[in-house]
Amino acid sequence: MAGKGEAKLTDEARAFVVQHLAMWDAPSVVAKALKTEFGFVITPQAVEAYDPTKRAGRNLTAKWKTLFEATRKAFLDDSAQIGIANRSVRLRRLERMAAQAENMGNLSLAAQLHEQAAKEMGNAYTNTRVVSGGLAISTPKTLDDFYGGSNT
Repeated sequence: MAGKGEAKLTDEARAFVVQHLAMWDAPSVVAKALKTEFGFVITPQAVEAYDPTKRAGRNLTAKWKTLFEATRKAFLDDSAQIGIANRSVRLRRLERMAAQAENMGNLSLAAQLHEQAAKEMGNAYTNTRVVSGGLAISTPKTLDDFYGGSNT
C-alpha cells in the first residue's frame, strides 16, 4: 500500500496504523505519528487504506481487520481508563485551570472555565430548572416576580 516515494511499512508499523485508526485518530494525525515513531513517510490517503470502515480499506486483509475490530472494541469498552472521560477528572482540571487563570489575572478565561464547570455539573450555574413534567421554569428573583407584579 506504499505509494511512489513511500517506504514499505513493517508489520509493526502497520499494526500501529491500524490501532490508531481504530481509536478514531485522523489519517493525517496517524501519518505524522508514523513518521515520528518509525520514520516512515506515508500520505494520509495511504493511511486510510488500513481502515476497513472506509472505502479505501475495503481490501484490507483479515489479519488487519481483526486487529482493527479488536482494538476498537477494547477502546470503547475501556473508556474508564481515559481520565478525561470521567467527570470528576474534568472538574479537577477545570478547577486548576481556573485558579491559574485567576492568578495570571485572566478573569475572562477564569469566568469561562467556571461556566464550563457548571455545565459539567448539569447547568447548576443557571436559574432555569427542569421539573419532572419536562417544563422549564425560572426561579423568581424578587417577591414581586413571584406574585406576578406589585405586592400591594
